[in-house]
Amino acid sequence: MRVKWHPLIFPFLAVTVLIILTSCSTLTVNQYEATALTSYTWQVKYADNLTTAKLPRYETFATTSLLNRNGLKPDGAVTGPDDKGLWWAALPKRPTVDEIEQRKGKEREASTPELLKSVKYEITYEAGAQRRTLPTNYDVYRQVVKSYPSRAPLELTLALDENSVEKAEER
Repeated sequence: MRVKWHPLIFPFLAVTVLIILTSCSTLTVNQYEATALTSYTWQVKYADNLTTAKLPRYETFATTSLLNRNGLKPDGAVTGPDDKGLWWAALPKRPTVDEIEQRKGKEREASTPELLKSVKYEITYEAGAQRRTLPTNYDVYRQVVKSYPSRAPLELTLALDENSVEKAEER
């Protein structure tokens, strides 16, 4: 059986692809810095039955954070750089049995405390008279770290909504 295509499907697809490809905006910047906020957080899961609970309750306990700026070692760094070039603060205090039980509430079980690691990446840049800070990803952070010492211009590719930076390339 042969598929019959509507005659306007290919022009429609071509225009759609063209819009998608051209709607990401780019800009070249000379003033920029990247940050990576590294965090450790203790978390405990609570439920009536930890192995079968579909919607357990999670409680966050102590957290420590450290702001990495342009790949340089920040004050207060205890470990690092890790295999991604990031520095970390000291571990937060592990919750005690008493602290865990105090938050138990009506649930019958509490998990063993779990130490979570997270990183939030941002880039700040100046374009004209405007200074913006946007969320980004690890690859953009690393490109800024490599380009920062020479202050080479960077071409930034913004997401479709222009609320994050998706890519950075040295110009």
